[in-house]
Amino acid sequence: MTTLIESTGDRLDVGRVQRRTLRLLFCTQIVAGVGVTIGLSVGALLAARLVGTGLSGVAQSAGVVGGALLAVPVTRVMNARGRRPGLLLAYVAGALGGVLVVLAAVTRWPPLLFAGMLLFGGGTTANLQARYAAVDLAEPARRGRQLSVIVWATTIGSVAAPNLAAMADAVTSRYGLPALSGPFAFSAVAFLLAAGVLLVLLRPDPLLTARRVAAGGRPVSRPAGGMRAALRVVAARPAARLGVAAVAVGHLVMVGIMAMTPVHLGESHGDADLLRVVGLVISVHIAGMYALSPVVGWLTDRAGRRPVILGGVGLLLAACAVAGTAGHDTVRLSVGLGLLGLGWSGTMVGGSTLLSESVPVDGRAAVQGLADLIMGLAGAGAAALGGVVVGWAGYPVLALLAAIATVPLVALALRPTPASPPEAAGAEPVTTTTAEQAGADGM
Repeated sequence: MTTLIESTGDRLDVGRVQRRTLRLLFCTQIVAGVGVTIGLSVGALLAARLVGTGLSGVAQSAGVVGGALLAVPVTRVMNARGRRPGLLLAYVAGALGGVLVVLAAVTRWPPLLFAGMLLFGGGTTANLQARYAAVDLAEPARRGRQLSVIVWATTIGSVAAPNLAAMADAVTSRYGLPALSGPFAFSAVAFLLAAGVLLVLLRPDPLLTARRVAAGGRPVSRPAGGMRAALRVVAARPAARLGVAAVAVGHLVMVGIMAMTPVHLGESHGDADLLRVVGLVISVHIAGMYALSPVVGWLTDRAGRRPVILGGVGLLLAACAVAGTAGHDTVRLSVGLGLLGLGWSGTMVGGSTLLSESVPVDGRAAVQGLADLIMGLAGAGAAALGGVVVGWAGYPVLALLAAIATVPLVALALRPTPASPPEAAGAEPVTTTTAEQAGADGM
């Protein structure tokens, strides 16, 4: 039987709000996934034409850094006003970035390109933050599955987008836009479409509703907090530390190996064959990242957060072993990159779920933003250092160093922690019972 909570004359069924929120986030993730991937699929090529091959990687990594840095203002807005305004800010920033990249192609002015790529990272910020919005009102026994479904939705847009790039370029070329800029124009439209849908339909706000449920329907004051406060919250909770470490280390290992694999393949394949081989290997990798995420989410709920994180680390180590010893064997590299994607999925889903339920609801948005900031910077650093390592010592050494990077995470995951009820730690205001209750956020 569904229980309702009444506040300020409103009666809302939280279960129905959660189902509606999941459907909405699933749809916008598909649209935004197209927006992110269709631009990034040609980003390096456009950057090479505007600033040269040497700086094209810097322009591409600007999007990664921008996505990480934008997590700070986005989560500050979420913490103060809810998920909807924060997601809107991220998508609008991404759309503005797409417009600036198009203007850079038209004017051939490099500073516009770098500024545009930084802001374009807002699309990635929104995609990542949406997974947290999916579990604000989720029942504890279903958090992993519901978070993973939103992660999986990105697959649909990400797989379809590269095949739409040529069509986007052909359409925009009729209006005089330079070659390779059309996909970024389509990205801007996709981000604005996702923002418009959320603006109109993401009501009531899931985070504000979760806070109202936690307060038993009473009015909730606006929580204070920023990155420093989030750091204090994480430092005080071993489970939260493990959640942050899982998403950061998993992302570091994944990006470090994935980013350098095309370079490694380029040592043994000519230009005519390289794109086909790289496309095959990276497709297997993306399938590993997203295709089985609902299964990973189910395991997170059934087996537990910590076992899934450790399983993800095990897959990352297997990936490093297979890819690092594969030489230039395309089949073995594909297997290695597939395992790499699966390992990332385990650490991402398990770590994100554990983090979300380990902190109080009034500080949850800030802590999640801190986690995404650390994760993004870890990935950007891994991509930058990966090139140095491969140039200095080769791809197998990079794989070895990536494997070694997981050691602190394993030690943290295996470290025994005292068992205490979430409520006693102030960590979990929405229990199995209250998650089925109704709450209103007055929106």
